[in-house]
Amino acid sequence: MSESIRQLRPHEVWNKFADLNAVPRPSKKEGRVIQFMLDFGKQLGLETFKDGIGNVIIRKPATTGMTDRKTITLQSHLDMVHQKNNDTEFDFDAQGIQMFVDGDWVRAKGTTLGADNGLGVAAIMALLESTDIPHPPLEALFTIDEETGMTGAMGLEGGILQGEILLNLDTEEDDELDIGCAGGMDVTATAQYREENTPTGLEGYAIEVKGLQGGHSGIEIHKGLGNANKIMNRLLFKSTANHGLRIASIAGGGLRNAIPRESYAMVAIDGAEKEAFKTKIQEWTENLQSEFAKEEPNFSVRIYPIPVPVGIMPREVQERLLHAIHTAHNGVYAMSTSMPDLVETSNNLARVEIGEGRIKISCLARSSVNSAKMELAGTLRSVFEQAGYQVDLSGDYPGWNPNPDSAILKIMEAKYEMLFGEKPKVVACHAGLECGILGQNYPEMDMVSFGPTILGAHSPDERVQISSVQKFWKFTLAIIGDIPKK
Repeated sequence: MSESIRQLRPHEVWNKFADLNAVPRPSKKEGRVIQFMLDFGKQLGLETFKDGIGNVIIRKPATTGMTDRKTITLQSHLDMVHQKNNDTEFDFDAQGIQMFVDGDWVRAKGTTLGADNGLGVAAIMALLESTDIPHPPLEALFTIDEETGMTGAMGLEGGILQGEILLNLDTEEDDELDIGCAGGMDVTATAQYREENTPTGLEGYAIEVKGLQGGHSGIEIHKGLGNANKIMNRLLFKSTANHGLRIASIAGGGLRNAIPRESYAMVAIDGAEKEAFKTKIQEWTENLQSEFAKEEPNFSVRIYPIPVPVGIMPREVQERLLHAIHTAHNGVYAMSTSMPDLVETSNNLARVEIGEGRIKISCLARSSVNSAKMELAGTLRSVFEQAGYQVDLSGDYPGWNPNPDSAILKIMEAKYEMLFGEKPKVVACHAGLECGILGQNYPEMDMVSFGPTILGAHSPDERVQISSVQKFWKFTLAIIGDIPKK
């Protein structure tokens, strides 16, 4: 499959992307891709090293005539979100991504593609390997663990980087120049309970919520996409009230920064209620399909018999759980008052894990305003503490304050208009970018983020536009060739 990818233009970028996607690189398991990057830099004879936390830095001297220009730091992250469809057999720890061309798009077969942020990494690699591209002194920063905590950026010490300008290649609309982003915080609620033996006369059923689009919980949170955990909770809530349903287990969602696409519940129903229960599930499903008809055309609910679960949740524990998830906010919480159409604050109710006497609910709260982020986290904490859960706030990372007077931004705006005949959109995004964290130790560094058009990031529907990669590469070369003098 990678051979068809290698034929795409620009060859130098797609070849590096294919090389990178052959290396398994899940977040927090980046050992192989770190070694891959170290070997790459050393084979080119460039200054290459790994810092104390695992970030890789590679430096390349300026080409002839460019030695008097400012050093530019090019930054992307090595890890990728690992999500797959339930019916896809794939081992992310052992296999390379299986890519294919679909018209003007590159996709993966049933899994995330890794274009986020693999295309940024590949573009930087192509620049480092080039022998005919004029450029100033280059410093490549490849961070680790961006997707599950940004620990690479957080662990990067001051004084390591030499660049005066940082270009982050990790945004997903090719007509945008990003100069700000949201910060985030994980909100995790946990509890334990003693299971009850399932009473005689109950029958076992599985409920599956599937077919939702999922996606990036920052970039796509405003789209009104279905959240599998919230939808499953609605079905369980109604079934408990109307048919006395008892919960044995729930497994919904995956990573904290991915809108949950699927949820699976094992439940028990009184045999006398089963036909009414199945009829109502069908009715409620049709109502939900109508509600999400535009946003989620492939959404479905499946219900089928299973062996009777051995243990179930006590009624009181179950009611507190369903009420807590029902009350917990999901989606956009507030829009920005300073930038039009920008989500300021949101929450992703990302993962629900219930069973064998344990409860764990994972959320990711985001905001470009720190006080608003803390307010939302406090609201979620109150909801879950009312249910009797232990609530932990962790993984706090800062936002990136926009600088509309950025010198490199002005250069990039002019280059974009010259190349493409229109002005770029200067924006801030609701996703988490590493610029806010890096700026804490490098406050004087001038930063802008940009990238090719990627849709469906953090989901198996992830895809990158081929023509957009060509545009992105052309724009990158134009910027690199016009960095100002020191």
